[in-house]
Amino acid sequence: MSKPLKLTCLSCGAVNRVPSDKLAAGPKCGICGARLMGGKVHEIDFTTLKKAAKNDDVPLVIDFWAPWCGPCRMMAPEFSKAAAAMRDRVRFAKINTEDFPQASASYNIRGIPTMALFRGGREIARQSGAMPASAIESWVNGHAG
Repeated sequence: MSKPLKLTCLSCGAVNRVPSDKLAAGPKCGICGARLMGGKVHEIDFTTLKKAAKNDDVPLVIDFWAPWCGPCRMMAPEFSKAAAAMRDRVRFAKINTEDFPQASASYNIRGIPTMALFRGGREIARQSGAMPASAIESWVNGHAG
């Protein structure tokens, strides 16, 4: 039997345990039934961010952004492309720093767009500035393995 991994549902915030060999099989949340993996970018709130950053064993890339930010809007489709390409290995989410300014303060975000990569309860990498999908994938692969 494979090692169970913790994944926070990015829809309801429930922490789930999923066998590592089942990540590509489309696991769903035991509470709300939302897909836990699958290549979609989720818009999350500050509470879900804190929970996922603390608990998740699968790499989680967070895009700190704001609706008024031109580079953020330019990067959004590229971020979605990277999420789709890495769907079975990495999860992608974004948090609006206008709606959740406490996220910027808590994670010391000084400029947007900024991506932070979390795994196993800690931030393992950070990158500021808009990037194309291929560069996002390379950055994640370089830090998450």
